Amino acid sequence: MARESRRPPIRVLIAKPGLDGHDRGAKIVARALRDAGMEVIYAGLRQTPEEIVESALEEDVDLIGLSILSGAHMVLFPRVLNLLRSRKAARIPLFAGGIIPDEDARKLRKLGVKAIFGPGASLEEIVRTARSIARPRT
Repeated sequence: MARESRRPPIRVLIAKPGLDGHDRGAKIVARALRDAGMEVIYAGLRQTPEEIVESALEEDVDLIGLSILSGAHMVLFPRVLNLLRSRKAARIPLFAGGIIPDEDARKLRKLGVKAIFGPGASLEEIVRTARSIARPRT
């Protein structure tokens, strides 16, 4: 009997950059991604951009999800993207959620953030998008 070829699960790092102290939304998204069959690494609160990128590389993730409520997204997200580029890891897509004004979201997409979810985004939409933008495993 021929063995069925299966793709390994998508590996996702979820992190809270900066000084945010509220991680309920990030944990809900992490659980939804896990329930959808992805391997989720939850880095936790108050992560620096350097810690996020280092964790992403150590864990060999296919996708990074950042959650932010503090308003520091225009500083922290570009820093994560730049660190990924400098570490030759720009192939790892980044998505984000939280309180991000539309104008900032447009700027962040131009910088390389693949998807941005605001309050009220459905978990189904987040899972579907995560699957579509995750780095393909070889």
